[in-house]
Parts: sequence; C-alpha cells; structure tokens
Amino acid sequence: MVAPVSASRPQHVVVLGGWAPSLILFRGPLLQAMAARGHRVTAMAADGDDRVRGELAALGVGYEELPLERAGTDPRRDTRTLATLTHRLRALRPDVVFGYTIKPVIYGGIAARLARVPRRFAMVTGLGYTFQGQESLGRRALLGLVERLYRAGLGGCDAIFFQNPDDHDEFARRRLLPARAHVELVRGSGVDLEHYGVAPLPDGPPTFLYIGRLLREKGILDYVEMARRVRARRPDARFRVVGWVDPNPASVSRADVDRWVGDGLIEYLGELRDVRPVLAASHVLVLPSYREGTPRSVLEAMSMSRPVITTDVPGCRETVVDGDGGFLVPARDPDALAAAAERLLADPALAAEMGRRGRARAEALYDARKVAAQMLGVMGL
Repeated sequence: MVAPVSASRPQHVVVLGGWAPSLILFRGPLLQAMAARGHRVTAMAADGDDRVRGELAALGVGYEELPLERAGTDPRRDTRTLATLTHRLRALRPDVVFGYTIKPVIYGGIAARLARVPRRFAMVTGLGYTFQGQESLGRRALLGLVERLYRAGLGGCDAIFFQNPDDHDEFARRRLLPARAHVELVRGSGVDLEHYGVAPLPDGPPTFLYIGRLLREKGILDYVEMARRVRARRPDARFRVVGWVDPNPASVSRADVDRWVGDGLIEYLGELRDVRPVLAASHVLVLPSYREGTPRSVLEAMSMSRPVITTDVPGCRETVVDGDGGFLVPARDPDALAAAAERLLADPALAAEMGRRGRARAEALYDARKVAAQMLGVMGL
C-alpha cells in the first residue's frame, strides 16, 4: 500500500462531516492547516448555523449545509442525501474529498466516485452503535447492510485513517478495506494544547465529570451507578454531566436524566460548546465507554492536567497509561469505577501527579498540529 503522491498546486478540498459543530470541535486544526497551506476548503455537514459559518470563515473555510440525518436508517432519506451530495460534488468539482464519521464516509465515498473526484480519503472515528452487539435479528441485519455500504464507500479511497488499531483490525477482519488503499493510524483528532491549557486543581468538594453524548455505549448508566456507590460513602463528592440526549437509539431519555438529578446523583449541565470552564472546575474526568475511536474528552482533560478514569477498551486504552495518568477499569463495571474514584479521593496528591503526567503524555503524543501535519502529508496536501 502506497500513500498518494503530493500535489504540486493548491487543491480544492471538500470535507464532509455528520454534524456541523464537529467541524470546529474535532477538525478545526486540520481545516486551518489546509487553508494555511493555500488550499481552497469547503466544509459540508448537517445542522449548521451562523455561528458555525462564522467560525469556519475565520479559518478561511467555506460551508455548505448537507441534508443528512445523522442517526436515521430511512433508506429514502439516505438516497436523497446521496443524490444531493453527488450533484453538489459535480458542481464544485473538488480535487479531494475527505469524509469522517459513518454516513459521510459511506455516502461521501460513493458520491465522490460518482462525481469522479480524483482523490478520496476517509477517517473511521469509531465503530458506533451498529457494531456494538448484535443480540437481535434486526441489529444483525443492520450490521450486514452497513458492512455492504462501507465496502462501497471505502472502495475508491486512496487512504483510510483509523484512530486506533482495534478498529482497523475489525475492518480488516470483516474485509471492509479495499486492497489498494493506504491505511494510516493517527492519534485521534489530537488536542489544541494551548486552547486546553493547564489549569490548577480547584478548591472545594471533589468533583467528577462526564462529557459526551448520553449513550448507553458511552457508559452513562455506569457513571450514574458509580455516583450512587461513591456518594453512599462520600456524600460530599459531586458528579457532573455535560452532554445531550441524542437521536441515536442507544441514547437515554431526558426523563432518565431528570430522575437522576432529582435523586441527587448527578448535576446536569446540558450541552456546552466550551467545556474548559467545567473541566477547570473538576478534579477528575470519567469516561466509562464501551468502545471509542479516540475519545476527545479524554484528550482535553489530559491537556488541562486532569487525571482520567476510563475503560480498558479499544480507543480508550490507548490514551491513558493505567496508574500513571489515571486508571483503566473494565467496561460495564460500576464497582471498579467507584474503587478508582475512591483511590483518588483518598489521595489528592496522587490526583495532581496523575494530572501532570497526563499533560506530558498529551504534549508528547496528541498535539493537534502534529496530527494534522501527518494527515495532510498522507493526503498530499
């Protein structure tokens, strides 16, 4: 497998995402690096607004709304998305298309082939709901369909980026990767080390924080049970949640969240565009996920010098060295989460030292500028 040859002139690059705010949150440094190198960049995603357009424009990036239902499975809507995207790519005539997350990778890849875009790239940011358990006939049928769509979407790619080796191995085992494509492992999206600067641990009661969509597969139920166990022994401990109820079928409901708040288990802060203040006001980040690509919330916490409790699963286990910058515990195990939390509660100096080590690891491995440079090198940009 050979990486694409570098282009000798500025390119028109179309970047496809599923959710417009993620273009800034997760791809901002990459988009900025593309524009800084003289390339024309058009970003396309769903749910854009004036704020997103303005933030992208400040990076030198244009924006077009993509009619995409991120979590839906209606084939008629997805067919319309594919037709619209193919039409727009034919009109834009880009040199390069890069898609990330499931539907932009699948339908972006197919549309780019139909529109005869010369160079095509994709990033697998995680396996998502479809791959996590096939306990029902419907889930198995959906997985079979998604596998066929992935083969079609990835079939014309020049290179495919993975955020952890387990996801690559899963795709290879399922024969989803085209033989001709270059495969590159990157360290997630990286993190802006200056934007997420070191913050001292706060005074006040010990505060744990969950950041992410409120999905069962993200471990939100385990986090709540962890809070129940720890607060039974340490009622001064606080457990905060930042995130949103998602259209994904695996999401908990707002009624669930309200019940947990009413029971005094968690404080719910809703969705936040800027998580730095709440990270600075917390002592420990907790992500009990069942599988990730590379969890951005963990990188942000490490960059701000916060210890992390996360699970020993693909994507998470690559970020934290157990006992160094935090703790790795088994998935689906609230008791193990609670035990790790109580170790940090018993030794505040350990939490501070783990935070310092996490920051050093972020500096060494997860600098967003380095990740962007690696990706642009592979894409010939």
